[in-house]
Amino acid sequence: MSDTTAETILTEAHVETLPPEPATRLPFLTIALIEFALAVGSFGIGTGEFAIMGMLPDVARDFAVTMPQAGYVISAYAVGVVVGAPVIAVCAARLARRQLLLLLMSIFALGNIVSAIAPGFASFTLLRFLTGLPHGAYFGVAALVAASMQEPHNRAKAVGRVMLGLSVSILIGTPLASWLGQIVSWRVTFALVGALGILTAVLIAAFLPADKPHVGASPLRELGAFRRKQVWYTLGIASIGFGGLFSVFTYVASTATLVARMPETAVPIIMAIFGAGAITGNLVGAWLADRALMRTIGGVLIWDAAVMTVLWLTASNPVMLCLCVFLVGCGIAIGPSLQTRLMDVAEDAQTLAAALNHSAFNVANALGAWLGGLAIAAGYGFQSTGWVGALLAVAGFGVFLLSLLSDRRTARRTLAAAA
Repeated sequence: MSDTTAETILTEAHVETLPPEPATRLPFLTIALIEFALAVGSFGIGTGEFAIMGMLPDVARDFAVTMPQAGYVISAYAVGVVVGAPVIAVCAARLARRQLLLLLMSIFALGNIVSAIAPGFASFTLLRFLTGLPHGAYFGVAALVAASMQEPHNRAKAVGRVMLGLSVSILIGTPLASWLGQIVSWRVTFALVGALGILTAVLIAAFLPADKPHVGASPLRELGAFRRKQVWYTLGIASIGFGGLFSVFTYVASTATLVARMPETAVPIIMAIFGAGAITGNLVGAWLADRALMRTIGGVLIWDAAVMTVLWLTASNPVMLCLCVFLVGCGIAIGPSLQTRLMDVAEDAQTLAAALNHSAFNVANALGAWLGGLAIAAGYGFQSTGWVGALLAVAGFGVFLLSLLSDRRTARRTLAAAA
């Protein structure tokens, strides 16, 4: 069997699993407004997730806890994302997507508003866990909605436009929220993030037409995603290969000040450079994914391994560090690709698979930060997060190769059956 024949069979098999085309194509302006509404939600979620990192000293002081203890609120949110994505996707399987999005944004808005008035540290930590629950499900359902309004060759770009709000939150939303929290109060920041959630719900209600639950949708059908090897392979790529980016990002401020000897005033600039890279990667990665999905995934992993190796070798040079931080941020390019890949391989369990993508990213966040911290604690210095990230990218590429081999075996069996 030729490689071309196998690829043709795989392509045909994947086309059958794409989201169904809507009965009536929506006008361009309506689609743009819906994507904007969904992107506002991703901006709000991203700002709420990352702003706490800059306000952690204020939270620790107000609740009279140590900095390590204050860090529990970040972990609580991440656990909420990992737990909430599959649970909500399964339990809400029979809900229409518009209805589910409104419910998720309402929970997110309420969680942030109540977080702003939390009376104690224990209640605040619990509220951050509850606020994280709708995170993954929102991104998953929003991606499915955006993709369903486009032709198959434009799906990844639509997903990228929705996820662009998350990238913009890194560049603009998080620094502004942290600044506001420092000059006024961290409580005001969470209240404003809650207001963004309310605004998103209003925009979704105004622009997204009412829909109906998919015929035959059920919790049992969604759980069927766990029976598909390619779903597990894709989640593995995200959980491992994407961990390298978080290994570098988590400790980038210390790398800049302690290794490159940059002043502390340069840290916001470093963060902005990373955010600019994330926006660039999101847009370019989505464009590439619509042209060659699997090649984009593999290519980004190789890119990450190379860039992070260069960062490890040149972190002491401020100019090279800034360049590498931008290029590492470009690794966000893999996000739309993995989200689209899950749409192709999840068959009739797309809501769960799409939501799990963001659980996998939070696993990558925890894994990258943990392994990077181990390398630093072992005495290898903050620049060691570069080679830790490169190794994670290589490991993710290994999972990617296993996915390709599995696809190839499936193609051969399909061809044999057809013959």
